[in-house]
Amino acid sequence: MNRPAGYFITGTDTGIGKTVVTLGLMRWLQDQGLRVAAMKPVASGCERTPLGLRNADALQLQTQASMPLDYAEVNPYAFEPPIAPHIAAGQAGVRIDLDIIQQGVRQLAGCSDVVCVEGVGGWLVPLNDRETVADLAAGLGLGVVLVVGMRLGCLNHALLTARAIEASGAPLAGWVANGLPPVPDYLEENINTIKSKISAPLLGVVPVLAAPVAGQVRITLDLQPG
Repeated sequence: MNRPAGYFITGTDTGIGKTVVTLGLMRWLQDQGLRVAAMKPVASGCERTPLGLRNADALQLQTQASMPLDYAEVNPYAFEPPIAPHIAAGQAGVRIDLDIIQQGVRQLAGCSDVVCVEGVGGWLVPLNDRETVADLAAGLGLGVVLVVGMRLGCLNHALLTARAIEASGAPLAGWVANGLPPVPDYLEENINTIKSKISAPLLGVVPVLAAPVAGQVRITLDLQPG
């Protein structure tokens, strides 16, 4: 797979392992000798700290990055309630501005070889009154990595999301099958079904991990599939 300047990691839903896969992807790229920056532009469900609102996923991305990054560079839009981002932003009196996010990604690209940008929720989650995660990804122009949470219903979610990504014109670089507890029946059959119906390559199968870390996920990924 030709490596663009970065990747946009999206998923079939919320809570299906986008952060886990992003961390593994970052580690894979770092193992190739690349300097990797990361951004989670929008995060709901943040905690109040003496330093301000902080999101656990964004903090992991900040730690995994190849260079020191300010938290605001990683997560410019942080909201406390764990609800849809456009609703959380409205409650906070904020409008999520995609231009600000795009500018932030460009700045990160200036200090790195590759930028990994983790989306919020699924592909069509609204970010403001007009724009969705899909609009953000299209504006960034990065290769899209789709994380499929392997559970009941994943076939429909995976195929619908892949079709939506392709219809948007965004390049679908590949997809990752991420194991979720409990391990579903016919896991291999489900993976093979998705493989047969999505033209983009399968980049890895992440098993259910008790405490997933970047190194564990990294060894399951292959960004140059045969």
